[in-house]
Amino acid sequence: MYILGISAYYHDSAATLICDGKIIAAAQEERFTRIKNDSSFPQNSIKFCLDFAGIDLSDISYISFYDKPFLKFERIIETFLLNAPRGLKSFSIALPLWVKEKLFLKNTLIKNLKKTTGLSKKEISKKMLFSEHHLSHAASSYYPSPFDKSAIITIDGVGEWTTTSISIGEGNNIKVLKEISFPHSVGLLYSAFTFYCGFEVNSGEYKLMGLAPYGRAIYSDLIKEELIEIYSDGSFKLNTKYFDYMTGERMINNSFEELFKHSARSKGQEITQFYMDVAASIQCVTEEIILKICEHAKEITNCDSLCFAGGVALNCVANGKILASQLFKELWIQPAPGDAGGSLGSAYCAYYMHLNNELTPKGKTDLMESSLLGPQDAEEEVEKFLIGKGVTYRRLEDADLFAFVSTRLSQAKVIGWQQGRAEFGPRALGNRSILGDPRNPKMKEIMNSKIKKRESFRPFAPVVIETEFSNWFSGNSTSQYMQIVSSVKECKRESIPSVTHVDGSARVQTVSYSQNLRLYKLLESFYKLTECPILINTSFNVRGEPIVNSYQDSYRCFMNTGIDILVIGNLVIEK
Repeated sequence: MYILGISAYYHDSAATLICDGKIIAAAQEERFTRIKNDSSFPQNSIKFCLDFAGIDLSDISYISFYDKPFLKFERIIETFLLNAPRGLKSFSIALPLWVKEKLFLKNTLIKNLKKTTGLSKKEISKKMLFSEHHLSHAASSYYPSPFDKSAIITIDGVGEWTTTSISIGEGNNIKVLKEISFPHSVGLLYSAFTFYCGFEVNSGEYKLMGLAPYGRAIYSDLIKEELIEIYSDGSFKLNTKYFDYMTGERMINNSFEELFKHSARSKGQEITQFYMDVAASIQCVTEEIILKICEHAKEITNCDSLCFAGGVALNCVANGKILASQLFKELWIQPAPGDAGGSLGSAYCAYYMHLNNELTPKGKTDLMESSLLGPQDAEEEVEKFLIGKGVTYRRLEDADLFAFVSTRLSQAKVIGWQQGRAEFGPRALGNRSILGDPRNPKMKEIMNSKIKKRESFRPFAPVVIETEFSNWFSGNSTSQYMQIVSSVKECKRESIPSVTHVDGSARVQTVSYSQNLRLYKLLESFYKLTECPILINTSFNVRGEPIVNSYQDSYRCFMNTGIDILVIGNLVIEK
């Protein structure tokens, strides 16, 4: 039985195809359109999923959407009425779009699917299901996890009404136990500070997290005294007089700026110590809230395992604190925890909760296939493209390829690395990556300025052979999906300066032989050559663009940046 899950119309549109509980394919629309966080109907992603499986829409039993538009519209109307006449301008702009496309979303979906597939409106309508937003998040985390019973926490900006939830997953069912509703939201609070520090909401939150170690958390008490009241069970209440996100005009208002005695930082303006301290403070408060929620989840579920999803699950520093707390014996975080992953969750909701299918037997590993669920280019197509461009290239067998790339990395060359299927989610996990030598103290500056073209304070992530993790980093838990921040051991920090952040931390990805064979073999080759089992792994893109998807994207990025060598499969292009 095939089920297609869809997320769309807000941000990070995506499509996921499952068959009898197994994930077949998943992709974000931005990767095809090249529009970062693309919210449009994911027609390219749907086409990819169907083509990959060799089916068409008539073979799909159900199409499940990741939230309920009428509930979301109810929240928007009630919020406007509560704040009227403030927000009238933004409401008057949004209302026609809602009436035309979002409110009667089933009709919009049917129209787009009909255009894509040619099936009749009646045929498509019979297949349509809708899941609630936070239930989709919970399902995306629990069902593919290695657990058959688990506590589940979801935290994001806002779904329909819910912003935070605690649930329990057992067998094929998820039961929601506690919820916090809009306008009280950790995600929106963090986004408000993202805006205040001069970064873009819904895409700059990771910059705020990266900036935090440069500051001191001297405003934490002020935040807790004025902006948010935190209760012992992890529930919280925002003081809405400081925020404008209810009316859709700005994330914050003048009262917020007066409280901190500084205006919001403009894009391009110098990042002073003040904004670093503000970033450190909100990060500290966010961690406190998340840990209290985890404590309460443990208390009311008595589970040994925790699944985590929602946009706030991308806060790798907080995730490291959850792990260090030892509240749960095991932690599993969906590698696409934001709205894109909602497409997977909604498909699982249809399969397990609507159709009541038995839970797929689980082993020790998760069901995400290392999140390598996207498109893959055929080598003959790549060669045809390169010949057509008049590009000089050569093909190396695996052993020669890994030795060649390792040698060039050790010689301070930067490698664009495209292998196999693209990753699903916001992280490049070794198939659409830019790689560098972490031992080189200049490599962080080279990659930030000449290749990624981004802020100099931004750290780079290390990818390490799994069995070598404990020799270089603190903690005893691996992080296949680059979701946990660990400390670099003090005796190793000078050895890998380009992946050691200012506070001695690193967002680590671990790789085993079974998870990503080609990346593992490259690391193994580099280790033999240099005695360092680690590489810099950053996403194959430049600032403001989505991660590359196809060989055309990779070639374009290679030609327009300071990347020295491009490797697509076994094909090598040098500048």
